[in-house]
Amino acid sequence: MLSTEVLDRTVQELVDLLGKENVLTEMRHKVTRSASCSPFPVQRWKDHLPDIVVLPSTTEDVVGIVKIANKYKVPIVPRGGGSGLADGAVPLKHGIVIDIKKMNQILEIDEENMTVTVQTGINLLRLNEVLGKLGYWHPDDPAGYINATVGGRIGCSGLSLVGSGHGHTRDLVVSLKHVLPTGEVIHVGEGGGKKIRKSAVGYRLKDLFIGHQGTLGIATEAVLEIFPRPEAVFPAFFAFKSFEENYKAVYKLGTSGLKTLSALIMYDERKIEYLKRDDEAFIPLRDDDRSVICTVLYGTNAEVNEAKKVIFKIAKECGGRYLGQEMSEGDWASRHDRYHIPFHGRRADGQVVLLSWHCEDAAINYSELPRVKEKWHKIVNKYVEKHDGIFDNWGMFMYTANAYKPWGDYLVEIDIGVNELAMTEEIWQDWLKMKEEIAKVVVEHEGTISCCHGGTRPGDEEVVIYEELGPNGNYELMKKIKKLLDPNNIMNPNKYLLDNAYKEE
Repeated sequence: MLSTEVLDRTVQELVDLLGKENVLTEMRHKVTRSASCSPFPVQRWKDHLPDIVVLPSTTEDVVGIVKIANKYKVPIVPRGGGSGLADGAVPLKHGIVIDIKKMNQILEIDEENMTVTVQTGINLLRLNEVLGKLGYWHPDDPAGYINATVGGRIGCSGLSLVGSGHGHTRDLVVSLKHVLPTGEVIHVGEGGGKKIRKSAVGYRLKDLFIGHQGTLGIATEAVLEIFPRPEAVFPAFFAFKSFEENYKAVYKLGTSGLKTLSALIMYDERKIEYLKRDDEAFIPLRDDDRSVICTVLYGTNAEVNEAKKVIFKIAKECGGRYLGQEMSEGDWASRHDRYHIPFHGRRADGQVVLLSWHCEDAAINYSELPRVKEKWHKIVNKYVEKHDGIFDNWGMFMYTANAYKPWGDYLVEIDIGVNELAMTEEIWQDWLKMKEEIAKVVVEHEGTISCCHGGTRPGDEEVVIYEELGPNGNYELMKKIKKLLDPNNIMNPNKYLLDNAYKEE
């Protein structure tokens, strides 16, 4: 925590800059910004409590905050909607949390060039409410869509559920205005034009400032892609008697050549078992249904009507049973409501327990999915048995993750229920071991430890840094970039263990 003297000076200068109403030091404001929606930060809330919360409204406000922080060497953590699952917005070293949600204006809708320019605190739901009235759509579609902000999506380089048809966050950001850790403002995109999608001049710096988890500054404005709203949206769910049938069907569907196919999602056997016992689950399934695939088509009526025939033919040939229009449309519509379900979760023994939801995610090539699935379940089940009533295996989802193509690599997640209120230090250490073992499997199968969340949590990040990125020299370059752009180490310090860049001095 900051010394009283530094805290008082910092608060006074922030009040002079932003006004008293936008500088928050009461405990209730700090506690609500000390955690994300994943388990354990709440359990250790004192370790992650910020000293100050600020609410900027403009890029100029952010510049002023960053300069004050540099003056007093105070850590800064940017925060969007707080729906991330890798603790990117959790302040590891206290300091200032910059809550960007007041920077929520739509600055321009350019219908000729098909872009929208926004402040990054706007959330995706509100953005599309406005665009929808004009017949447009920004197709960044995460599970946390309702509260996810554009800035948070940029910071973690999020995955979109319909990314196989429309791209992910990195593909949907044309350019952005970015405040560096020193307070300098830059504009990065392709070349120098704010609305240019492809340039061959200069370095591709835009990608450096997408997915940095707040360690390299704060995006304050962004130019985003907009699309015509699809004339037709058709989800179709199919049940299979085994995961193996489902797995083969996904390959045939993904390589069918359908341009309207925007997502393929596999539910494995353990996920189906969990859904069958969960009071809130929408999917009604037969006893012999062991695995489910979700297919989603987006496009014109003419395209989708023809593509339906292909989808049904392939699914049937592979042993799939169509689960009907009501179930398919209902479950697809509920994809943004998943965050509340775990708190109603019914364990395998029938007991209802208040469990937090944790998701370990990775990107894995199609060929490796069965082996990773087998190893991950073996690891999780080992700790479920060791700590009865603390952990629960909620099964796995596997989503197509390649931008604009429904084949190649997949976002693979294993969901784990955690009885956080019964956590002890011994169990916490075992939890970290479980996460580390899960991450090591990913490296073993030449995947990446996080496809969309960031891999910045204890248990994950050590394997990310020393086993995935380190051997190829990437981590050494990351440290050099961090130190160059953030000489005072104020931006989200020690995420990805980047304090190492300063210790080596």
